[in-house]
Amino acid sequence: MSDKTRRRVGIMGGTFDPIHIGHLILAECAYEQFQLDAVQFLPSGNPPHKADRADGATDEERLEMVSLAIRDNPHFLLDAEEMRRSGFSYTSDTLVALRKQHPDTDYYFIIGADSLLSFDSWREPEIISRNCVLLAAGRDQISDSVIEEKMDELRERYKARICLLNTPNIDISSTELRRLRQEGHSLRYYVPDDVREYIRQKGIYSGVVL
Repeated sequence: MSDKTRRRVGIMGGTFDPIHIGHLILAECAYEQFQLDAVQFLPSGNPPHKADRADGATDEERLEMVSLAIRDNPHFLLDAEEMRRSGFSYTSDTLVALRKQHPDTDYYFIIGADSLLSFDSWREPEIISRNCVLLAAGRDQISDSVIEEKMDELRERYKARICLLNTPNIDISSTELRRLRQEGHSLRYYVPDDVREYIRQKGIYSGVVL
């Protein structure tokens, strides 16, 4: 199949607990920089490294927050594949399943620099590398030289295809947003307005002021 007929789809994975503007900007930058046809948001069903999220939203709430956040962007799509899967969710399994379902599609998996540095600890990194191109976004706390060195190491070890994703540095974490909400602080401008209102109506994260 020629490259002209193949689709280019980004994958934005995460617990999205909650989804925030950093996720959305990262996905939009990937869409533009790599001329993708779409970006799929793939909320994790039960990631093994985040099995204990006692202060978090339910799966249904996380799914609804992503849906609200991306509904006005026609090239952002919601994929609930991992939500439907029983047991732990692994990126390698998801990518293999997607490639089987859509053999005409090339996948671009979007990760942050911190995830890049811990990539060796992921389950089956060689299978992940075989089934997608990794798009790594930098962070101010991690130097470009460290990121470049790690990218070269993964290329050598796993034959990984890795590209650097140029994005503005918006250092927001869902963990920090949950803490702010629990302490009664506003999430205005950190999350889309529809998501902020949904959190308020549902009383998610046990805060008072939104």
